[in-house]
Amino acid sequence: MKTTPFTEKHIALGAKMHEFAGYNMPIEYSGILDEHHTVCQSVGVFDVSHMGEFWVKGPHALEFIQQVTSNNAAVLTPGKVQYTCFPNETGGIVDDLLVYFYEPDKYMLVVNAANIEKDWNWCVAHNTVGAELENSSDRIAQLAVQGPKAIDTLQKLTSLNLSEIPYYTFRVGGFAGVPNVIISNTGYTGAGGFELYFYPQDADRIWDAIFEAGAEYGIKPVGLGARDTLRLEMGFCLYGNDIDDTTSPLEAGLGWITKFVDGKNFTNRQALEKQKAEGVTRRLVGFEMIDRGIPRHGYALTDGEGNVIGHVTSGTMSPTRKIGIGLGYVQIAFAKPDTEIYLDNRGRRLKAKVVKPPFRHM
Repeated sequence: MKTTPFTEKHIALGAKMHEFAGYNMPIEYSGILDEHHTVCQSVGVFDVSHMGEFWVKGPHALEFIQQVTSNNAAVLTPGKVQYTCFPNETGGIVDDLLVYFYEPDKYMLVVNAANIEKDWNWCVAHNTVGAELENSSDRIAQLAVQGPKAIDTLQKLTSLNLSEIPYYTFRVGGFAGVPNVIISNTGYTGAGGFELYFYPQDADRIWDAIFEAGAEYGIKPVGLGARDTLRLEMGFCLYGNDIDDTTSPLEAGLGWITKFVDGKNFTNRQALEKQKAEGVTRRLVGFEMIDRGIPRHGYALTDGEGNVIGHVTSGTMSPTRKIGIGLGYVQIAFAKPDTEIYLDNRGRRLKAKVVKPPFRHM
């Protein structure tokens, strides 16, 4: 298994470790519930160094990004971040990712850990315009510091005014005595906070400084278990569960990152445009349990007569609401909020209703 610059720290802190995307990663420390509530109420730190980072440079950088991603990167200005996806040629999604406009003719793509090799090969194969591509995934470490006390914790360590960095915007500057750290107002928890990108050799210094600065707020390390419950309470898609090579961005409710603007001829645009005009036959929806039960990935969703209308893609017991919540694809006739549906829990039919995420309101 691969390691991150923080693997030894996780083990020393007693984290429950497990393989994820080829990396030895912490699943939990003090427990998923405790870590979840820490992020919602105070501040928690996630090691996300397993994520992938590709640089796209040169005079054809924007042209390349416009060809391979669904969103309109032409609207970005330096210091802005954009959520987008790589559409494939058959109507599905290669991956979802973030695009950072670092400076003119220089962008950073942040991709999912499990898809680094797949995404890199996709980018190389579709680079028909001569953009300069560089896979820096092994040369960049990343921490996500999330929660309402994240800004107070991090502000102690930088002269940049973090309150002046809007959502989906970043700055580059000194942090904990380390130069050229990317400080990005992004995250996957819905609890606010920042993601930090830096060289692996500075990892220990930055980790120690953050935990010292956050001690007064009860800062804790957080594993992938709580990362999943936090993102699910917000209704954020997880690649491999809620979106994949077979799910269209329009089916997944990602029409807002699929821009059919003039001059942007991205992969499979014509087919996706046709799908938008004709409408989709299924839709990714949020649902919450009325009967007691926990939805799990792969469980069938049915109508009142027991006819299968879809399936669960993500599900859990909500730490905040204390009820079962989930995401799943259903036939379009059952996609409206407040529609009654049923979860097939190993032969037991449990009542649920369709709701519009987020499930947690901060």
